[in-house]
Amino acid sequence: MQTIRVNLYEHFGLKPSGAGGSLRVWKMETSPEVSPGRLRPAMLILPGGGYVRTSAREAEQVALRFAAAGYVPFVLDYSCAPSIFPTALREAAMAMRYIRENASAFEVNPQMVAALGFSAGGHLCGTLGTLFDCDEVLDIGSARLLRPDALVLCYPVAVSWGATHEGSFENLSGGDEKLRQRLSLDRCVRQDMPPVFLWHTRDDASVPVRNSLILAGALEEAGVDFALHIYRHGQHGLSTADEMAFPAYALPEVSRDLIGWPERAMAFLKEIGFQILDRER
Repeated sequence: MQTIRVNLYEHFGLKPSGAGGSLRVWKMETSPEVSPGRLRPAMLILPGGGYVRTSAREAEQVALRFAAAGYVPFVLDYSCAPSIFPTALREAAMAMRYIRENASAFEVNPQMVAALGFSAGGHLCGTLGTLFDCDEVLDIGSARLLRPDALVLCYPVAVSWGATHEGSFENLSGGDEKLRQRLSLDRCVRQDMPPVFLWHTRDDASVPVRNSLILAGALEEAGVDFALHIYRHGQHGLSTADEMAFPAYALPEVSRDLIGWPERAMAFLKEIGFQILDRER
């Protein structure tokens, strides 16, 4: 496996808007003994961090978990505060375009590109899945290139009103109340958005579980295909909730079945058609 880092602004010849826009990819090497011409699904991973940083805990270890299951993982280190909307969304859109335009080089099926986000990265993932044709990204590419084929939202900062993670929306909107309300994911939901796998913990003290419950209600009302998992116990920022994300001596207490969330997400994706495609010999 080879790790490659791409500066998206340099790649597309665009003027940098912030400190982010760096994309990492874990390139798989398929042996001819396995399957020449194999095509894999791709996963764009958007770490959380309150739109003030991108969390290392929600990056490489998540990428390796999905790589082990046959996905080609990409991690985006996107711009955060003082950059505000739409900088991070534009960078996520650039990442989607890059993945699809370079699909053959990475043995990726361009029709099986999902996006996964944690916390504030879950919000970014949600906006990518709903605002892929908004005015702010029209110059990045067509909706066909920018729209993910599925979304995985992990304890997302989803709702801008009521009990939520105030810091994330403050950093994203720069204090603009009209923009803040526009970017509440429950108000962005649309019928033609991708299917969604959504999970949260009931006792998340940083991003209240109501974020996912309200978002799920909006998805249901719009007729969007989704799955919702609410785990009884677990702190915020769990990532994979194992030794890959935490020191072995400080593993968080979580509901017993929570550690298997990546496999449940992949099962959902398989149900909607994500798979490894091999050519017949």
